[in-house]
Amino acid sequence: MSLPPPSSTAVQPSELSGEFSPDERLSLLHLAHESILSALEHRELSLEAPTPHFAELRGAFTSLYLNGELRGCVGYVLPVSSVYRAVAETARAAAFEDTRFRAVAIDEARHLRIELSILSPPQPIDPNAVVVGRHGLLISTSFRRGLLLPQVPVEHHWDRVTFLEQTCRKAGLPLDAWEKDATIEVFTAEVFGEKSHL
Repeated sequence: MSLPPPSSTAVQPSELSGEFSPDERLSLLHLAHESILSALEHRELSLEAPTPHFAELRGAFTSLYLNGELRGCVGYVLPVSSVYRAVAETARAAAFEDTRFRAVAIDEARHLRIELSILSPPQPIDPNAVVVGRHGLLISTSFRRGLLLPQVPVEHHWDRVTFLEQTCRKAGLPLDAWEKDATIEVFTAEVFGEKSHL
């Protein structure tokens, strides 16, 4: 059974500014739900972007919440597919491929609340220029890579150095790798979701 069209109250009022219009945000949230349900119901879902804006190449993360608790989160850092396809694929992966959780069941799928993070392309940066609350971090070496979204340090009340250290930890690197040979890149994210998961 498909979800009904999203209502205009699904997106938090404080989030109604940015690159994506309120209608575009609702469409992408609806797409994320439909991607999960279509997999459970063995239905085909077209991933052809319906607008030029949705056809732009972007990284994206989809976070799923059930009863206020994280139920899955998967994303693409690099802009390897369209916004439309990235949202659909990461929603499905968050529901069924996040190894921290069991696969989402159909009765759960109808109660999920979704948060999307649409990423800008990563850009190299001097670590002193990292701005907590604005930048997401991608720290990498030849063999390891760690990423934290812009909202993470805000939620944990981290300062800039702690944010850098914790991204190194996420990569499995020493906490001071950012001061040595690791590559540091930043990105911004437009984050929006359904209010009842908070």
